Amino acid sequence: MERMPDLPHSHNDTDTQRHILDAMPSEEAIEVVSEALRQLGDPSRLRIFWLLCHTEECVADIAACVGMSSPAVSHHLRLLKSAELVVSRRAGKEMLYRAADTELAGELHHIIERIAEISCPA
Repeated sequence: MERMPDLPHSHNDTDTQRHILDAMPSEEAIEVVSEALRQLGDPSRLRIFWLLCHTEECVADIAACVGMSSPAVSHHLRLLKSAELVVSRRAGKEMLYRAADTELAGELHHIIERIAEISCPA
């Protein structure tokens, strides 16, 4: 059994404190979530991510939807892909993008919807 750290102040009983510490996410899990939130902290990437939670689009169409240049959208997509929030697939000569089919991407989509009170299109 791993030794519980000595805390400067004890506000909970030892069993409660052990339960909390045992449930604490790993450093790796915290890093993944932190990177995802860092990427979604940019309003342009947040808009692109929200759009791709609802549809699969090419860079040109994403750019038209969010009022940005294609190179700027490509830059944001690279960052979203590196955070594993967006995936792509080739369709002929075009690359199509959509939100990753992961628990993290799905939960972030729902959180965005709740916070912004945005309703998903039918």
